[in-house]
Amino acid sequence: MSEASIDSDMEIGVALALGAVALVGTVLMFGYPSQIGRAWGFAAAFVFALCSVAAVQLFD
Repeated sequence: MSEASIDSDMEIGVALALGAVALVGTVLMFGYPSQIGRAWGFAAAFVFALCSVAAVQLFD
């Protein structure tokens, strides 16, 4: 048996998944008809983009 370590790209996958959700929030921010919906879209885009960056740092 080998004692080699296996590198994982989990941080990239998590960052891409959270980035995709942030992109949906951005679409909501520009496409929602009411002001409150746009505010929720901005909040979602901001929070999930922040989590995407944090996931890369956390799993590194």
